[in-house]
Amino acid sequence: MGVSAPLLKILETRGIKKPTPIQHQAIPLGLDGKDLIGIAQTGTGKTFAFGLPMLQRLAAGKKRGLVVLPTRELAYQVEEALKPFASALGIRTAVFVGGASMNLQKKMLKQNPRILIATPGRLNDHLQQKTVTLNEVEILVLDEADRMLDMGFKPQINKILAHVPRKRQTLLFSATMPQEIFTLAKNEMHMPLRIEVAPEGTTAAKVEQELIIVRQQDKKTFLLTLLKEHEGQVLVFSRTKHGAKKITRILNDNRFRAAEIHGNRSLVQRRSALEGFKRGTHRVLVATDIASRGIDVSDIALVINYDLPDDAADYVHRIGRTGRAGRTGRAISFATPTQASDIRDIERLIRGSLPRRQHASLPSVEMEKNPSKSKRPQRNFRRSSSRKPIHSGSQRKPRQKHRRR
Repeated sequence: MGVSAPLLKILETRGIKKPTPIQHQAIPLGLDGKDLIGIAQTGTGKTFAFGLPMLQRLAAGKKRGLVVLPTRELAYQVEEALKPFASALGIRTAVFVGGASMNLQKKMLKQNPRILIATPGRLNDHLQQKTVTLNEVEILVLDEADRMLDMGFKPQINKILAHVPRKRQTLLFSATMPQEIFTLAKNEMHMPLRIEVAPEGTTAAKVEQELIIVRQQDKKTFLLTLLKEHEGQVLVFSRTKHGAKKITRILNDNRFRAAEIHGNRSLVQRRSALEGFKRGTHRVLVATDIASRGIDVSDIALVINYDLPDDAADYVHRIGRTGRAGRTGRAISFATPTQASDIRDIERLIRGSLPRRQHASLPSVEMEKNPSKSKRPQRNFRRSSSRKPIHSGSQRKPRQKHRRR
């Protein structure tokens, strides 16, 4: 595949001898300097698919690489994966994320890091303060680019692209690839090659999926029952930050070792919770979708969707936290009787039906065929802006009130 001897040696010491499908196709093209759009299931090794070619090409010159991604957790995860290889090649890395010390990041810049790993907001802070320049970037990676667009980072990505040389190699990787990505690719990439090792929305083959229809007030009982039935580490997803906090409190009150990770937690708290989960100090980690693509723990036995995600694509990323690197895993999702449309969205994306399961110790609940009102909140993602307004064209005039004479 063209991977250099120093990188092969590190791979061998880590017991990595066979590339995943996305790595097998992307690495040789990346080493040739081609622009790539890579689509593969989460947990299939996309970090090495872009990281190894980037490191090897940078080692042959003096320029920089830039990796832009949506969350702090994912930024540190990428650095952790690439650092042993970078150190062997004498390449320094630096992470720029919100919540961390700007002064510390400025000190790191003085050491001339060759690879910058950053979230869009913090990188733009540095660009605005002129503490960093991107003139020497020759390899740009947009990891989980669809998620960044969903989170409203498009204006910030545009600002970053304005600072990066037009003559560069650009690599886009994600498990889902909506139309917005292809528009971005058309404008910012040079004859990109598309690598799709699995259709968009494909879930990991060894993850067993189940769906339980449950009333909202019964979710707590179901969750506690499942945790007693299953062994190993468990990742629980909540739709809201308040919900994640409430679930964590319930679990700790019932003597399950639980920690929480969401937007209301500081960077130190989030990293502490994740490290405690990796070490086994916490058996359960409760998270919002901020962690659906930023957690790489190899032995998560079970993922529980306490709430279905707002976006069906996030379902794929959530359950991809288990069954990683060819291992087996299990994902159980709770759905209320009014969420038939949400279930259909997920099944349409994954091109299959979610097996329904009825728990023997709890009463059966049927889906409402025609729910009168959806309890799902309005999305605040940018995709919602593409919807047509209720009254297109001229506005409906308000009804005039006439006083009876």
